[in-house]
Amino acid sequence: MPGPQKPASPFRYFNSSPEIIWLVVMMYVRFHLSLRNVEDLLAERGNDICHEAVRHWWNWFGPMFASDVRKLRVSRMKGCRHWKSHLDEVFVTRRAA
Repeated sequence: MPGPQKPASPFRYFNSSPEIIWLVVMMYVRFHLSLRNVEDLLAERGNDICHEAVRHWWNWFGPMFASDVRKLRVSRMKGCRHWKSHLDEVFVTRRAA
């Protein structure tokens, strides 16, 4: 009987390494750079990656990386002694003219 299978890597269809993809997506998001600025920064490091690849990676991996960052942030916050979760609500009323 075969054992449990490992989940397939989301990077399996891409030729670049997962570290480069993570770096590119985080540079684009964290520093609010344009796609071409990220392409130029990578060219200075010796990586020849097109700005369209950056856009594709952001669309593909952005939500996955965001959920990972969110999970890490929550787990760090729960480690604090006085951690509380708050929910803010805003009500907007609109009157007919």
